[in-house]
Amino acid sequence: MGTKRSELREKVMTILYQISLYTQNKIDYDVDDVIRENVEIDNEFVKELVYGIITHKDEIDKTANEHLNNWTIDRLDSMGKEILRMGIYEIKYTDTPDLVSINEALELAKKYSDDAVRKMINAVLDKLINE
Repeated sequence: MGTKRSELREKVMTILYQISLYTQNKIDYDVDDVIRENVEIDNEFVKELVYGIITHKDEIDKTANEHLNNWTIDRLDSMGKEILRMGIYEIKYTDTPDLVSINEALELAKKYSDDAVRKMINAVLDKLINE
């Protein structure tokens, strides 16, 4: 069977992080090339998340900022930012069950962010599904 979605989400986070570094440093890149560098096989799930998050980034960041108390998404660490964007995207734009989206985001946050960021991600996603 293929790669587990949890592992694919981790790849998506890495791809988004790489793209953010390229953007910050004004380095030209091709999204498909960045995806191919990180994922061995052509994967629609990865493409959907990466392109969807890039396409809806402004709306996703606006949603995050509306739900972060006295904070903005730009103040989160780089990985935390991408994890939160992925969680919001999955809740708002995919048919992934909300609890799965939150759990996956929190598992990544435990691994890649500190406890304060993990708690913020949890709070934002929790508020979002309870609206």
